[in-house]
Amino acid sequence: MRRNAALPPRDGIAAARLRAPGGRETHDAAHLPVPATVREWLVDVVIPTTMGREQAFGQQPLDPEYFVGEGALVDAAGAPVALDDPVRPGGFYWFHKPIPYEDRVPFEVRIVHEDDDLLVVDKPHFLASTPNGVFVRECVVTRLRVQRGEDDLVAIHRLDRVTAGLLVLSRRPQTRGAYQVLFQRRGIEKVYRALAWLPRGWTPGEPLPLGLESGDEREVRSRLLKVDGERPVREIPGEPNAHTSVRLVRTFRHGDAWAGEFVLTPHTGKTHQLRVHMNGLGMPLLGDPVYPVDLGPDPYDFRHTLQLLAERLAFDDPITGERREFVSGLSLDPARA
Repeated sequence: MRRNAALPPRDGIAAARLRAPGGRETHDAAHLPVPATVREWLVDVVIPTTMGREQAFGQQPLDPEYFVGEGALVDAAGAPVALDDPVRPGGFYWFHKPIPYEDRVPFEVRIVHEDDDLLVVDKPHFLASTPNGVFVRECVVTRLRVQRGEDDLVAIHRLDRVTAGLLVLSRRPQTRGAYQVLFQRRGIEKVYRALAWLPRGWTPGEPLPLGLESGDEREVRSRLLKVDGERPVREIPGEPNAHTSVRLVRTFRHGDAWAGEFVLTPHTGKTHQLRVHMNGLGMPLLGDPVYPVDLGPDPYDFRHTLQLLAERLAFDDPITGERREFVSGLSLDPARA
């Protein structure tokens, strides 16, 4: 069961949740001994095992006083906790983590549509959708929470940081579940536009993979594997778990080679799916920092833009039943790849 935070967000950033050892319910730490005091638990367990991100960013390790001071540690009822308080076996606690400084990503979020339940935006290239291991403040959700004063904003789905286009956010917890189920069950029609290299040496009049030169839609199905700790996603033998429809719109000269504009329709939602499928056809996307070669991209290097745009979203609204369709106001530009 998902529990509501007992501590409200601070500067648009949600409070972190901790769970104490012991208790009657089954959880990962239920079998561990319960420390006598909150101080003992923080020193022996929480700080060494859960605060790695802060130390990875070169910050000083936290001390227990941080949690009950700036961290505003509270129990599940929202009551402030003191270091000498006994630990509640299996109890939930909430606090605010220290957030490292982040340089601003110099691109803006554009509002496409808003109503009582939803906010639909155009996410720019290079701005993360939600907080992650590198960006917490510099993401769409945190920015909009702060700018609009809406702590309840939650992204219903995600786009890769380097992908631009339509992103849907929920504004109200009361209706959020219906939209989350819609996305989880793939009840959304998503259409992407992409610019990609054509096979090396290709010239007009020659065939393309899958007969794409016809302009007809073609299907790509394969098995994708995401390995923890590795950025590139692998295509491996086996039962397909990823499906993309691909259609060539036009070809154009780009530098000393040829490129194409494509409409891509994902029928599954695997990580990097569109990028991997196009790369697997021998037609990697312009500006892709990972495929075919992982360049180890610097998140603050904005010189080369991945030419991939989440261009259109359509669905039957689970609350009103009406057909909803949204179109991005952004466009692609091969000169920026």
